[in-house]
Amino acid sequence: MSTSGFVVLFLALEISLFSAAASFLGGKLGYPKLISSARIAVFAVCGLLSLSVALLLYALFSHDFHLSYVADHSSRDMSPLYLLTSFYAGNEGSLLFWAWLLSIFAVVANVQNRARNRELIPFASSVIMAIEAFFLVLLIFVANPFAELSVLPADGHGLNPLLENVGMVLHPPVLLAGYVGFAIPFAFTIAALITRRVGGEWLTTVRRWVLISWLLLGLGNLIGAWWAYTELGWGGYWGWDPVENVGLMPWLMATAVLHASVLQRKRGMFKAWNMVLIILTFNLTIFGTFLTRSDFLSSVHTFGLSDMDPYFLTLLGVALIGPLILLLYRRDELKGEVVEGALISRENAFLVGNLILVFATLVVLLGTLLAWKQSMFNYWAGSTLFALIVLMGLCALIGWRRETLKNLGPRLLPAMLLALVAGLVLSVVVVREWYAVVLFSFCLFVLGTILVEWYRGVRARGKARLENPLRAFCGLIWANKPRYGGLIVHLGIVLICVGVIGSSFYQAEAEAVLQPGESMSIKDYSLTYEGMSTSNTPSRLIVSTTLLVYDGSKLIGELTAEKQYHRSYEQSVTEVAIRYGLWDDLYVILAGWDQDGTAAFKVLVNRLVTWIWIGGGVLLLGSLIALWPDRRKQRPAELMTRSSEKGAGDSDS
Repeated sequence: MSTSGFVVLFLALEISLFSAAASFLGGKLGYPKLISSARIAVFAVCGLLSLSVALLLYALFSHDFHLSYVADHSSRDMSPLYLLTSFYAGNEGSLLFWAWLLSIFAVVANVQNRARNRELIPFASSVIMAIEAFFLVLLIFVANPFAELSVLPADGHGLNPLLENVGMVLHPPVLLAGYVGFAIPFAFTIAALITRRVGGEWLTTVRRWVLISWLLLGLGNLIGAWWAYTELGWGGYWGWDPVENVGLMPWLMATAVLHASVLQRKRGMFKAWNMVLIILTFNLTIFGTFLTRSDFLSSVHTFGLSDMDPYFLTLLGVALIGPLILLLYRRDELKGEVVEGALISRENAFLVGNLILVFATLVVLLGTLLAWKQSMFNYWAGSTLFALIVLMGLCALIGWRRETLKNLGPRLLPAMLLALVAGLVLSVVVVREWYAVVLFSFCLFVLGTILVEWYRGVRARGKARLENPLRAFCGLIWANKPRYGGLIVHLGIVLICVGVIGSSFYQAEAEAVLQPGESMSIKDYSLTYEGMSTSNTPSRLIVSTTLLVYDGSKLIGELTAEKQYHRSYEQSVTEVAIRYGLWDDLYVILAGWDQDGTAAFKVLVNRLVTWIWIGGGVLLLGSLIALWPDRRKQRPAELMTRSSEKGAGDSDS
């Protein structure tokens, strides 16, 4: 197994190097046969890496503890689901997964562009295969997943207990897919610079890749937040951990790409800026991959010490400095169109939004590298969130090129009234902290602008097509999916912001040491401790406690909080009990226990956290709508009514 796996990886390295060189030379010299050979090599690399993945999975499922990776990350008592998780749970396996995904994406990119972008695809493929070769070098010489042990153990060490969670089954592959996906836009950006084809053609090609990768990365971050909330037992979902942050930074930068690309596509602006953003986004994904394998910063998510630092730092230097030099060399060809317009215009709003997103990325980067305290992160991130919320609401209603306050005022007035009234109600009835009142009010302002935009679009389409509001609403989305999918994404982000604000300002906490039959109270809840039980499995001791939950005098449920003591790990694992709700979550942590049945509990009431997960679902829905392909041909009636629907806004991200 070890020899076979090593040979497969070595063959993949040789073929990827050939493909990178042949693609570049074929494109530069204009040799179609060389380009064709390089394309076949891309498929061969994907096949070889698929074989290596199959070999490692077979070793995991057959408990082949000859392999060091299998012994370190699996055991005989693990379920098939967690054996699958162990494939990417360790350093070597996750790198193999990275390389395998990249080979699949390389095949997809080549198939997509077999009849188009003939000038770009050879150079883009060359860049992709060069990146592939880098990861194969790591797998062969630094982190070989097929390395053997000199002594065969009777059983493996097993999976880290914190990873035995559905969230961690999904979080790493989704997040890594987002990371890897940004290699494709990066490769096409380099190809456009090499071939001097820096118009809109390359951007059309990469925009869908950026949107898909952005969506995967965003979902990966949200799933990771949910895992932290349900598994780590501290009551939060985001601790400004370095590895959490490096997953956020490329997502913020890619958000800037999606919005800046609208200006290039519609106005011919930001040609060089878009390229810079894509280059930085890719480098941030490499930085994130590096940070999880480095001792540069400590984190619960890292794989531990490794010898990869020089390799990744070299890649970062080449992937950042080289493209920027090439971009500088092509600067005369990257001058965008100068569009005259008023100070208040969607162009300027997008520009400000881009600057805020880049600033937010810089804040997270500096906070991570300088190890800021959470209070510092909260201050700067909260201020940036405030600015983004305000701008997100304005962008929905501001027109292109020229806008006047006289025209904008009637469109803004309903949303402003909603925010004002809601802010007054919240400040009197529910919310006390003024900062939270302001943030909630601006979330409602954005919601109001989205509703106003929907109303304008539905009314225009209904009059033009004589449709009822529901039919007009659905038809509006289908006729302009990028535009209205983007509005749904904005709605999802607003809901996430509501959850973040509520949970940040209104968490309640109580602690108590209880004997069976005793109770404790927090907010409107009363919890009665029923008792404790213990159970044993081949791999762990489980201590379970049961609590009855009352809202006033009404019994509303039963919660079970646990401590698990794994025989392969010294540290105990807390399994929290959560009662989810739209208004608040009841979060129970078993902090400790004694042999006589006494148990120590920490109980939290977390406000509005559920809206973070709901917002993630809405974001996914909006992204899928925006990604859905448009029909190639439109009916004449649709073309005739486009001008009437234009009042609802042009198509953008």
